[in-house]
Parts: sequence; C-alpha cells; structure tokens
Amino acid sequence: MTDDDPSPSSGDPSPDPLPLRMLNEYAYCPRLFHFMHVEGRWEDNAFTAEGRLAHRRVDQLDHLLPDPDAAAAAADEPQLETGGKSRAVDITAAGGKSPADGKSAAPGKPTPGDEPPVILRSVPLSSAALGLSAKLDLVSSDGAESVPVETKRGRVPDNAQRSWEPERVQLMAQGLLLREQGYQCDHGVLYFAGSRTRVDVPFSAELESRTRQLLSEAHAAAGRTELPPPLEDSPKCAGCSLAGICLPDETLALRALVPACKDTVAGPDVSAPTGATARPGADKTPGMNLPSDAGLFAPLTNKPRSGPGEEDSAMIRRLYPARSDATPLYVQEQGAYVGKSGGSLVVKVEGKEVARASLKDVSQLVLCGNIQVSTQTIHMLCEAGVPVVYLSSGMWFYGVAQGITLRNAYDRAAQFAAAADPMRRLAFARRLVADKAENQRTMLRRNVSPGVELDRTLSEIDDLIAKAKEAESIESLLGLEGNVALRYFGKFSAMLKPRDFDAEWDFTSRNRRPPRDPVNAMLSFAYSMLAKECTVALLGEGLDPHWGFYHRPRHGRPAMSLDLMEPFRPVIADSAVISAINTGMVRASQFERAASGCAMNSAGRKALLRAYEARLDQLVTHPQFDYRCSWRSVIKLQARLLARWARGDVPVFANVVTR
Repeated sequence: MTDDDPSPSSGDPSPDPLPLRMLNEYAYCPRLFHFMHVEGRWEDNAFTAEGRLAHRRVDQLDHLLPDPDAAAAAADEPQLETGGKSRAVDITAAGGKSPADGKSAAPGKPTPGDEPPVILRSVPLSSAALGLSAKLDLVSSDGAESVPVETKRGRVPDNAQRSWEPERVQLMAQGLLLREQGYQCDHGVLYFAGSRTRVDVPFSAELESRTRQLLSEAHAAAGRTELPPPLEDSPKCAGCSLAGICLPDETLALRALVPACKDTVAGPDVSAPTGATARPGADKTPGMNLPSDAGLFAPLTNKPRSGPGEEDSAMIRRLYPARSDATPLYVQEQGAYVGKSGGSLVVKVEGKEVARASLKDVSQLVLCGNIQVSTQTIHMLCEAGVPVVYLSSGMWFYGVAQGITLRNAYDRAAQFAAAADPMRRLAFARRLVADKAENQRTMLRRNVSPGVELDRTLSEIDDLIAKAKEAESIESLLGLEGNVALRYFGKFSAMLKPRDFDAEWDFTSRNRRPPRDPVNAMLSFAYSMLAKECTVALLGEGLDPHWGFYHRPRHGRPAMSLDLMEPFRPVIADSAVISAINTGMVRASQFERAASGCAMNSAGRKALLRAYEARLDQLVTHPQFDYRCSWRSVIKLQARLLARWARGDVPVFANVVTR
C-alpha cells in the first residue's frame, strides 16, 4: 500500500486527511509516526527497498473503483467467459482453472458462468468523514462486494493471528474506506511476498473499534510537536529504517540521568498534552527538567538491556551503520566541470572525463575554487539530499547549497528558544569549554613525552577545567578557554615528530589570518574542513548553523557550527595534522612562504585532505554509549542529540570526551 504525499490546501480550514500508511506507522510506533508524518523524516534501509520491490507492480498504474450499484447490476446479467481473454484474474483461482473442479477451460471456447471478480490495482480512495486517504494495493470486486488485498514484503508471522496488529489495522481501514464508497466489505487479505502466502483477516467489531481508536489518536498526535517516548528494548527498532534518527537506546540512557541532576532549569515538557488519550500499554514519560550544573558533569549511567538471552548483549545498541558507504567527493582541479550522466556525477577537465562517481556513493559534493557545476547536476543533488559545499581554492569555507529535504521547523524554533535562555546557554557553555579542555589534555597526555613540565601543564589545565564547571558567565568562560589554549598550544610542538628532519616545523603559538608557519596553515585548513562537516550535519537536522549558544551570532560566522566543533578540534582536526606531519604525508616542501604568511600548495592540501578524511573514517568507541562508529558518524550523532536537547527530548547534551 502506498500513499500520495498530501500537500496543504490553501484556504481550506479542514485538516488534510491522514495517509493510511501513517495509521500503520502509528500502530507500530507513535515515535516513528511523529518522525515520518509530523517532521517529514525518512531514511532507507534494505527492508524499505525490498518493500518497494514487492509493490513495484501495483504502483505502476492507478485504477478507479467502479460505482458499486453499477457493478452489482452488471454482476446480475449472464456473462460469457472467454478462456485466455478475461480482463482480470481471480486471486483465489489463478492460472485459468475453475475453482469448482480445478480443470482448465478450453482455449477460445465460450463457457457459460459467472463474471470473474474485477481486479483493480493501486486504487486511490479518501474519506472526509474518516479523515483518511489511501492508495490500495489491490481490490478484488465482485458486484457490490469488495476485498482489499495488502502486499507485505516479509513472511507470515508465527503467531495466532498469522499477522501483526498494524497490518490488520491498516487492512481494516481499507475496508472502512471501501464501505464509505458503498461496497460491502467483511474481510481482507494480507499477501506476504516473502513466503508467498495469503492470510484472510475478518473485519470483526473488535478490530473495527481498535482501528477507529488508533485513527483518532493518530489525528490528535499529528497536531503535536512533542516527541513521543521511544520504545524500550523493542525488537521493532532493529529493523526500523529511522532507528538512526530516533536513537531509542541513546535517548533512554540520557533520560536516565535525570534523577542524578541536582540543579535544573525548567525546559520543554515532553509529556503528552493534558487531556490526550494515552495508548494502552504505552510508556508514560513525565515532563522533564533540564540539568544545568552538577548534573551536566555526572557520568552517564547506561541502562542495562532486559529480556531473555540478553545478559551478554551490549548495554546500548547501535542501530545505525558504524560508517557510511557514501563519502564526500572533492573536486580541486581548477577549471573542472561537474555534470551528470544517469545516476552518476562526471568530472571533466577541458572536455575530458577525469572522474566518475555514483550518486549513492557521494555524501557531499565539495567544490574547491574555480569549479563549474551544471544546473541539472544541482537539481539531482538537491532531490537526493546531497549538499554542495563551496570552498575557496585555499580551502576557506564559503557556504552550502542543498535542497529543502527537511521541512519541519520545530528543531530550529527550539534552538532559538534555548539560545534566548541565559541559564541554558551558560549550562551548555560550561560543559563545552570543560569538555574541549579535557580532550586537549588527553592529546597532550598521549603524545608528549612524560616529564615535570608536562605534569605541570596537565595540572594547570585540570585547575582551569574545574573553574570552567563553576563559571558564572560566558565572558569568564571565554577567558578560561583562552588560558587552556595557551597551555595546550604551548606544548603542541612536542607532539610533532616529523620525518623530514632537514625541514623546520617551528610552532610556538596559534596564529591565523593569515597563518605565518606551516603548522598553523595546516591547523587553519583542518578547522575549515571541520566547520564544513559540522555545518552540513546541523543543516541535516534542520538547525541554523549561524545561531549558537556559546559563540554569539555575528555576521558571517557559523556560531552553532563552532559550538558543535569545539570538542572535536583536538581529537579530529589536530590529530589529523599531527598524523600528517609525523607520518610524512605532508612535507615542509609543500608550503609557500612569504613575509605576509604561509600557505599550502595544491599537493600539500591534497595530502592533508587525505589525512583528514582518514581520521573521519576511523572507528572510535563512543565514550557515552560504548559502541563503535566512525568520527564522521559521531559528528552527525552529536548534531542530532543537540537538536533533541534543545527540544527537551533528552535532559543533557553530552559532548564526546575521549579517555
């Protein structure tokens, strides 16, 4: 069963009808319903692709349902059935055999008998009374009687009903729509493509009552902005294509911190509105308060998994890929042209093809400098949700072009509300500065030879971290962050062990605009790439990259991107620079020096870009959730959790702090 995408009608006070598929999703999981119907979120996986394959035939052409009175009158007239010429095939007796005796009629010989049922595929129906619209997979109609047939990709469930409740509810709703059209409809059929089995579903009074109840609840839920609670330890989550967006286990683990948070700031209530009808058996989550001081620095206590045979399983499940198969496509050759051919991106230089990449393998198209791209290519990328990133030839980040793939404004509205709350801003900034300093301290401890000087520096950073946790204003945090940076970069050169010993890698302090030495040039490059990555991640969540919590908005500065990237500077950008120097990927000969500053040449940029992308693709154990994923996935995860924290779906926003 598929649904047309309803668009709001201008000037029509009545609400849009609910697509029938969304009723199925609500019966399956109210949180999934919210993401798909209210916020317009979607991700594909193998199961959804298989489901589209199972529906490929019924989606080819829409059929209109005949008038039931005319169909009944036609059914009363004697008919002749011509073997091999009938306009439909009886779903109960396919292959030209008579249901009575199982024998085939002689080809071309008229045989008296009843008119076979009319088989209609992809039938659009709607009902203002029910507030429901649908496109039925298949309808078998015999006079005034109709039987809806719903195709499912999997196998028949091993339970008493041989089906799941969301499937029965979906089929019952189709029956209600057919009855609205005047047809008699007392049962439906579920066809499971995986086992090639039909299951009859009688439309009992109990099933009709349950369907109407869920339909009423779904209509009410469609008007709410609060995220419903996630399912707890549910096997449904493992096959859900939106599990990586929903983050059920991560959300519940962060919510478990609420009792440990002593000082709180009132935040958005995530409970259902007063008077709303709760689903039988659904979790009831009270409105939560958002922690500010001590609770923000409390250790994350993971909830144990429950259920038979799960004692040795991971405490928090990673329900999304550890790393994405799609990666950014960088185009750096000046004068290059990017076009499309079918579902692929084609890069040409002076009319000659130099590179080709399938669209499914590209997460971003990054244009570095004087690169042209065709309008048709931009259209294809916008439709696929692949951003186009514009950089200067020197890798300064200019901006991003992307399609309108995320149409909800709830996350952005919550972002602005949180940014206007001084208490929440200060709580966020305290943790941001402290966690960034923790990561800088870890980098020094891991990469600098032990000694008295290192111990003194680490001790001083510890004191500054303690002060950051108790800071009274953002202005004081800026000063503390600067003091940590002074000590960190004062020891930065001790982490460098270059292979080209004849070169000079002088580094005494951080400088920029323009950088005056090779190391600072590399750091500026890596920070620009990291800002690009964080901006793309924030835009993917519907957040405004220019409206921050710690960094104040300023013309031309992506303040929220800077907020997100701060804890990642040491562990991603700085680490990539150190690795590129210490492994010899970048050499001192790949820089151009002048009195005004220092810049990498094309070979140096390409080499550092390889080191940076290798770092993003490296798997890391998430310190809070204790599962493995790539740094690129971690950035996307943090952007998603930041949006959830702003909305009050989780009580804390925990930065990634390496051990």
